[in-house]
Amino acid sequence: MSKLKGKVAIITGSGRLRGIGYTSAIAMAKLGANVVVTGTGRKPENYPDDEKKIGWKDVESTAEKIRQLGSQSLFFNLDVTDESQVKYVIQETYNKFNSIDILVNNAAVAIGSDRNPITEVDLKTFQKVVDVKVTGSYLCTKHVIPYMKKNKSGGKIVNIASLSGKRAQPNNLAYNAANFAMVGMTQSMAKELGPYGINVNAVCPAIVDTQRMDLYGRTDTWDEMSKRSSLGRNGTPEEVGDFVAYLCTNEASWITGQSINMCGGTVMEH
Repeated sequence: MSKLKGKVAIITGSGRLRGIGYTSAIAMAKLGANVVVTGTGRKPENYPDDEKKIGWKDVESTAEKIRQLGSQSLFFNLDVTDESQVKYVIQETYNKFNSIDILVNNAAVAIGSDRNPITEVDLKTFQKVVDVKVTGSYLCTKHVIPYMKKNKSGGKIVNIASLSGKRAQPNNLAYNAANFAMVGMTQSMAKELGPYGINVNAVCPAIVDTQRMDLYGRTDTWDEMSKRSSLGRNGTPEEVGDFVAYLCTNEASWITGQSINMCGGTVMEH
């Protein structure tokens, strides 16, 4: 398959073996893209057991998997809320490949103390969730746009949001706020960048079997989550990653400004 042959993609938050960033990177590499991956520089002692067992090395391992598929790759530790770091990664990508065609804004904060009643969420926690998702996506998009405008073929931007950007839940304020913002930002970006041939869409998954969900286990709570879906199951990171890659192909060139639910029919009304 060569639907993305010669294209250059940057994907943030792509160092986890069981993650949407990783599966998006692999899906794009299989379609021929060269992929630049970024992560937060996690400490190995905090890796889940499956990563420890195979000697996983975060984005370095993701980059190696991409190369094994015949594509080129660079990897960086990146704090997406640090504008100087964002500019550096984007400039280094362009220096290496002389093009940037695709950006996937996937970086997010792990589930934690933000999932509490409003009165129990401190300002620092709230701000971090919003800063990584919203500010990080703003900065990465802002600084990649000048390079995409140079392309005769435009570009593709995919924002990884969540079903929490469509439907609110209690004890979920920061995550709801960040993802509702992503949906609105996607529409604004699409309106602004459409004249330059740049498509901007968001993907809004429900429960996906990623490392983020490990704290819930895979027993009764997991089974209860799956019952929210009309299909009676939760999603896989490969399903989401493959769809993200599809949105970056020519076949999806008339899709823009959309925030597309991937939820097994959990939400159908919008």
